[in-house]
Amino acid sequence: MISKLQYISQGDTPEAHLENIEKACASSAEWVQLRLKNGAPKTLLETAKKARAITTSFNTKLIINDHYKIAKAVQADGVHLGKTDACPLLVRDYLGHAFIIGGTANTLQDCNVLLEKQVDYIGLGPYQFTKTKQNLSPVLGTSGYKKLLEDLQTKTPIIAIGGITVKDVSKILKTGVYGIAISGAITTDVTNIAKFQKILN
Repeated sequence: MISKLQYISQGDTPEAHLENIEKACASSAEWVQLRLKNGAPKTLLETAKKARAITTSFNTKLIINDHYKIAKAVQADGVHLGKTDACPLLVRDYLGHAFIIGGTANTLQDCNVLLEKQVDYIGLGPYQFTKTKQNLSPVLGTSGYKKLLEDLQTKTPIIAIGGITVKDVSKILKTGVYGIAISGAITTDVTNIAKFQKILN
């Protein structure tokens, strides 16, 4: 089951990521993505192991960003692949069907490629400008989501992402997206989890 609210971890250090993941889990987050960029492989693996221990104790799903071999090594629930990461078909072959595989998209073409490669969900964005991601793709806004979803006509869950705040959620949901992925708004205030969940449910 793909969660309608996905928390993507933030932090200046691996320890900060873990602290933020623990806070999110303690505030009833059902789905957490460990998004640790530019770390040494050993650091990534150790952090992922600790994140798995935290999420297991709270019965929260853990998705690993980019590193599908680490996702398998720590028995995470899945992996989220960026546009320049490994092919979802190759990753499916490696992980098997018990793992969730998601992919990042910005355009109709991106979405169609991911659908052909049978991902379990698509993270589509950015909704608006965000500092979380370097080399940001063109901003979609609600009109961009509406048009893409009309063109796609897919049952695969589409997750809106990119600078989303509590006040944005209702209008984003009207476009037909399945759910939202949040980083900053939860990292800065975990009480927002309950607010997001209330609107989504």
